[in-house]
Amino acid sequence: MSAEKDAQGPVVEETESALKVETGKQDGTQDVLVDASDEEFRRVRWKIDLVLMPLLSFCYMLQFLDKQSLNYSTLLGMLQDTKLKGSEYSWTAAIFYFGYLLWSYPTTYFAVRMPIGKYLSVTVVLWAAVVLCHAACNNFAGLMVARFMLGVTESAVAPGFSLITGMWYTRREQPLRHGIWFAGSCVTSLFGGLLAYAIGHISGPLSPWRYLYFIFGAVTALWGVVLLVFLPDSQSNAIWLTAREKKVALCRVLENKQGIKGGKYKLYQAIEAFKDPINWCLILYCFCVNIANGGLTAFGSLVIQGFGYEGLSALLIQMPTGAAQLGFVVASSLICTYWKGSRTVVMLSLCLISLVGMVMMYALDPGNRSGRLAGFCLTMAFSANMPLGLSLVASNVGGLTKKAVINACIFVMYCVGNVVGPQFFRVDEAPRYGRGLKASLSGFALGAFFLLILGVYMRWENIRRDRVYGKVGEQENNANSEDDLLASLEDKTDWEMERTFRYLL
Repeated sequence: MSAEKDAQGPVVEETESALKVETGKQDGTQDVLVDASDEEFRRVRWKIDLVLMPLLSFCYMLQFLDKQSLNYSTLLGMLQDTKLKGSEYSWTAAIFYFGYLLWSYPTTYFAVRMPIGKYLSVTVVLWAAVVLCHAACNNFAGLMVARFMLGVTESAVAPGFSLITGMWYTRREQPLRHGIWFAGSCVTSLFGGLLAYAIGHISGPLSPWRYLYFIFGAVTALWGVVLLVFLPDSQSNAIWLTAREKKVALCRVLENKQGIKGGKYKLYQAIEAFKDPINWCLILYCFCVNIANGGLTAFGSLVIQGFGYEGLSALLIQMPTGAAQLGFVVASSLICTYWKGSRTVVMLSLCLISLVGMVMMYALDPGNRSGRLAGFCLTMAFSANMPLGLSLVASNVGGLTKKAVINACIFVMYCVGNVVGPQFFRVDEAPRYGRGLKASLSGFALGAFFLLILGVYMRWENIRRDRVYGKVGEQENNANSEDDLLASLEDKTDWEMERTFRYLL
């Protein structure tokens, strides 16, 4: 290229089957030169899927498995061995979220400042060590410390995975990919009870629940090492891509207009995050629905036991709820991928389905255990909203710091809701848990309201921008101009690029 072109910045040339981009070095931007067919773009995307999706999915499955281990261990003798009484079990469930809450904002800073692949991998190894420590707990105090540290070490995973998904996939590809790795938690719900049931039959000098923590911790530590080797910090250091594939992978995501250059924590982006109505709608929704999630996660086995399913059978009967959850995640992710602008509508629908399920659990006759179990399965619908909500942030929030802060806000309110939720469930209210079910029902109703507000706001903002600037494809300086391409390479927010940035609902 000529010196004149280098000084101007990026040049973009689009043809029917190729995209060619070159950027100058004067601003520190990496040279990107790609002349690739659509087939090559698809082939690179498939290779990325084959590596990233299994890495993230299995890790997220382990995270949910380790978090659920407290629930499983109640039926494997932990309550008796640790002599928990009164509300102590509720607090061992809730303290996890205090740790998660404490580290949510620091992990945002480190995820932006440090190589994200290495940061997440080391975090997984540390979390595995904490899981192993659970097996040594003999009292309430020991469990409280272990559960608190588990919350600290697990707090980086989901927000970090969302950032990685935004870095590697286009805005329209993100809902399905968020759903794929989040489905790992559904696999836990489906098979975790069966695994705990099998561990419950281990004969040895230790109680079965201690073996459960030994096994879960060892597997998590091994996967942390795998992540350390294969989870890249960016396209440029993915050891499983060739030099050309790295450039193609980078070129694929330029259309996101959300920045690919990080390394700095920008305070103005953090402030902007707290001014954004999208952030407030999502965090208020997250708080409300996680009142239900906190109670049902901690007391799920005991609630099902209250339906009339006894002992270890209460673990096995949770398999249908896992299947329902997996079905909701897969169906919603596919709908949002192939039906443009449907995410807020689908999220609202899932929340209302959970509301119906909670009404069934609360209102049906105690003798109708099949009907109440069906209601319990329906309450799992809202869990599919977590990957959809994260994909909304990944697709619609520009700026790495702003994106990370909003993710942190979501998970802070996730923690607060999960801390509050178990407090409405008390062991002395078994088997009905009336107060807990009422609180959960109210949470789903309020959550649906905030999702409705979110969808209305995003549609209104798109209409406003079209009215002020014109539709993106019809603008005189469209999204493929040199200035706009340069902006897409920089770490700028969606507000800074509002002329060409439209929200994907």
